[in-house]
This record gives sequence, C-alpha cells and structure tokens, in this order.
Amino acid sequence: MIAKESNVMSKTKELCDAIAQDIEFVTLQGQVERFLADDDAKLKYQSLHERGDELNQKQQAGVELSDKEIQEFEDARESLFSNEVASDFMEAQQSLQTLQKTISKYVGMTLELGRTPTPEDMEQGDGGGCCGGGCGC
Repeated sequence: MIAKESNVMSKTKELCDAIAQDIEFVTLQGQVERFLADDDAKLKYQSLHERGDELNQKQQAGVELSDKEIQEFEDARESLFSNEVASDFMEAQQSLQTLQKTISKYVGMTLELGRTPTPEDMEQGDGGGCCGGGCGC
C-alpha cells in the first residue's frame, strides 16, 4: 500500500496537491510567512510565550502570582493580539492544526472501520472507540 506507485500513495499525493493549491490554505500559509518575516511580531509572541511558561511554573510550584504579574502578562497579551500580523498568525496556526487533526481523524477512522467514515461515525469518534483515544493508537 505504501509503495510509490500504489493507489493509496497516488491518492495521498492528490490530497496533498489539493491542500497545497486550496486558496484558503495558501492564505493561511501566507499569514504564517508574514509572521515569520516580522521580527517585532515574533519577539512579542516569543516573549509572551516564555512569560506564560514562567508564570505557569510558578503556579505549579505553589507560588501565588501577584496582581502586578498577572496585569503585566495581560497587557503583553493584549499587545500581542493587537498586532495584526501576530493575531493573523495565531488564527492561521489554529486553522492549520484543525485541518491536520480533521484529516488525521478521517484517515484513522478509515483504518479502524475499514471504510470511509460517515458524518455520524465522525461525531461518535469524538470521545470513544479505540482511535478516539482509548487504546493508545
């Protein structure tokens, strides 16, 4: 099935081509690339992420966060979200992750069921079944 010339690989490549040529996907990729080219947006994003990790570690260690720390984090977060390049990047990132999860779910359920999943299968697969997270696959 995974040989270069198999029907499965041919269809997989067709799917990849369809994704890469989809106008919404191209737009999302453009938002990611725009972010990667914007040093200010990247710095704000990285700084907020690092600060969030620091505050999370403090909380996990049982240290209570001060009102000042919380406010500084919220201010930095608002500043990041007000940066159009950064906010577009975060939305694009979320959309791309959702796309990847959805495609993976369809393929996983196909392997589990031995057929193309129906919309009902997809809804039921959200919390149960082997590949819904119950068996480690």
